[in-house]
Amino acid sequence: MNSAAEPSEKSGGLGLPAKLVLGGLALCVLAALFWPSGGTTTFREPGGFLVDSHGRPAKLGPQLAPVSLVHFWASWCPPCIKEIPDLQKLSRDFGDKKGFAIVMVAVEDTTEKVRGFLGTGADMVLYDPNWDVAKRYGTDKLPETYLVVRGVVVQKFVGQTDWNNPELRAKIVSYLGEQGDATRTADLASP
Repeated sequence: MNSAAEPSEKSGGLGLPAKLVLGGLALCVLAALFWPSGGTTTFREPGGFLVDSHGRPAKLGPQLAPVSLVHFWASWCPPCIKEIPDLQKLSRDFGDKKGFAIVMVAVEDTTEKVRGFLGTGADMVLYDPNWDVAKRYGTDKLPETYLVVRGVVVQKFVGQTDWNNPELRAKIVSYLGEQGDATRTADLASP
């Protein structure tokens, strides 16, 4: 005779050890699906809300070149203001490079303030009014810049960066595949 505390063999239910094993297995499957990968990040078209300088919806993906700097910044951010002239110089110095782009995304900013700061260059800026896209890429402070090579983030720069740094410029040039032209590489790598 079975006591009330013992499970009946006819009940067909799983015992506690089997339930623990199944629960652990389910937890492992969920962890594998949602755990962030520690490898390189693929920079795909994010969800979120970007607009261009005219207030029209805009996508980040079409702005990317094979080698791009995606720069999250704001006109109200003091380190961003100090960094912009170096980015502008980098843009001029690399202007003849077909495979290179700098994509500037103004976060929680207005076109009027950006235009007052950048002038005509403000037309090329995308706007992320609510941090939607910035946060999807892990940006939580400004400025932050991503070096994206053929859709893969190869480096993230947090804070004000010296874009005149010869080693940094040489790294960008190397991704552009111009290591063979030492003279041109040296010209681009020097501030």
